Amino acid sequence: MNIRRWSFGFLAAALLVPGLAACKSDAAEPTAGASPSAPAVPADPKEALLASTKELAKGDFTFTVAGAEMTGGGLVHKPSNSAQFRMKFGDASQDVSIDMDLVYIDSESWVKMDLGGALAGAVPGVAKNKGKYQHLDKTKVEGIKDLQLDPESLDPISSDALLKGVTDVQKTGEGVYAGKIDISAAVDSVALDEEVVKALGAQAKALPFTAKLDPQGRLTELAISVPAAGEAAAHEVKIGYSGYGTGAGAQKPPADKVVEASAETYEMFK
Repeated sequence: MNIRRWSFGFLAAALLVPGLAACKSDAAEPTAGASPSAPAVPADPKEALLASTKELAKGDFTFTVAGAEMTGGGLVHKPSNSAQFRMKFGDASQDVSIDMDLVYIDSESWVKMDLGGALAGAVPGVAKNKGKYQHLDKTKVEGIKDLQLDPESLDPISSDALLKGVTDVQKTGEGVYAGKIDISAAVDSVALDEEVVKALGAQAKALPFTAKLDPQGRLTELAISVPAAGEAAAHEVKIGYSGYGTGAGAQKPPADKVVEASAETYEMFK
């Protein structure tokens, strides 16, 4: 397992400070869940999928994601300028596993990283900060490449980029689609492992997928079947969205569980 790719690569996508702050507006917006006249779902299957991610840009939804060695989920809530992400990478039987929770509210963010596995004790500061939310100093992380984000994106999974890779698709039922997808150009999506995509070679250009949309045409599920490649076994990448326009903001961690981020934590990000 590429710990850097799976853990801090996701943290980079999850730290939505520039994205949420740049998109926050004092003007009232109708919520996606309460829209009185939902737009018609395009008849063309490819266009329907491309349109299905537009509501994500409003920044009010919950999500889940699962892959070969990670599971997680969270929320994005633009109305309160907040987000929360919980991810688990690997398990205790591996050399290193990570259980991570990140909370962002306005200009503040906290990360809790509990490491397990045989090598966890070799990572400085692990025992000291176990179970603690480390308050991140923005001035110490904003220059780190992994934490530079696209201020126009509010979807940490980048499903819009994934769906642009659809090469063949048919509508197989009401709100249900199936076909082939090229993931080779979407390696920045945290749902994918870049090393696995490279190992797939030409196979990455035509993987089977299914997608589901709700009656309003919004993406609710995307599942991609990934064959064995390199050191990775065959697995399914599964992404889910719900709670469009009906979410609640993230909550600050309990004060007695908060410490300032250690120097070792910032070093791990570099």
